[in-house]
Amino acid sequence: MVPDLASAIAGYQGTLQLDLVHEGPLPADLAASWDCPASANMRHAVLRPKSGAPCWFRLVEQPPVAGFRPTTSFGWGAFELTVKDVFGWPDRLAGSAFTIVGEPKQLPGMDAFVPMQALGPGQEMIYLNQVFGNMAAIDLPMAQSISDHIFIVILAAPDRAAACDWYARSLGLVLGETFELPYEMINSAFGLPNSHISALTMVQAGRMPIVEVDDYPMQARRRPRHIGMLPPGNALVTLAVRDLDSCTVNWICPPVRRFGPLYDGRQAGTCIGAAGELLELVETG
Repeated sequence: MVPDLASAIAGYQGTLQLDLVHEGPLPADLAASWDCPASANMRHAVLRPKSGAPCWFRLVEQPPVAGFRPTTSFGWGAFELTVKDVFGWPDRLAGSAFTIVGEPKQLPGMDAFVPMQALGPGQEMIYLNQVFGNMAAIDLPMAQSISDHIFIVILAAPDRAAACDWYARSLGLVLGETFELPYEMINSAFGLPNSHISALTMVQAGRMPIVEVDDYPMQARRRPRHIGMLPPGNALVTLAVRDLDSCTVNWICPPVRRFGPLYDGRQAGTCIGAAGELLELVETG
């Protein structure tokens, strides 16, 4: 969610160097399928990496939500995209619509990639990760353009185990490794000591990472939002699935065939996950 679409497009298209592939009002039936009827006809845009990877970044213009602070509420916490030259990104982001909240830094015990973190124009959290190789049980993608596709999304959960179980039961995903580490973004957001340890579990399709489910401290709350609108920040995730009928979820509206970027004539429907997150599923066959 962004407060001003034009400046957000300038950031994503200019600074992140994504290609703008669509701009126009958000269709009312699509907003209704997300149970967000008040978001209908809001200005929105869709962008895509120059690599041509099957990934889209959707920006929707909405009024800011008072009291929203990133990394303090349940739901989608961040989107991680792969980039080239992560140590050059602080200079690229200087003076842009993005605010650096975490400089590039090697994580303890994880030498396959180096991440950095930034907030976008709508207080959405994005991680810019340069990948150097695969992990023991996870394949990580190398960037083919300066910024490339989202390869994992972060879910802030009140009950990590329950959220992981929901993804395994509902979508047939598998649970990967659980890591325990001092999580700088969480500790900073909640004023916790730097030594505070958080647990996170990887949810995967084979060796492909899909969702990272993070334990959030007891101070975390449900995300504030305007009635009938999308949540602020990182609002919604769309995943490709082979068969919608195999997904044991409760649809907000029955899936329908949709057209345009992301959909290309495929069936799509949206459900609500275990942490209250909006999850749209598109059938690829």
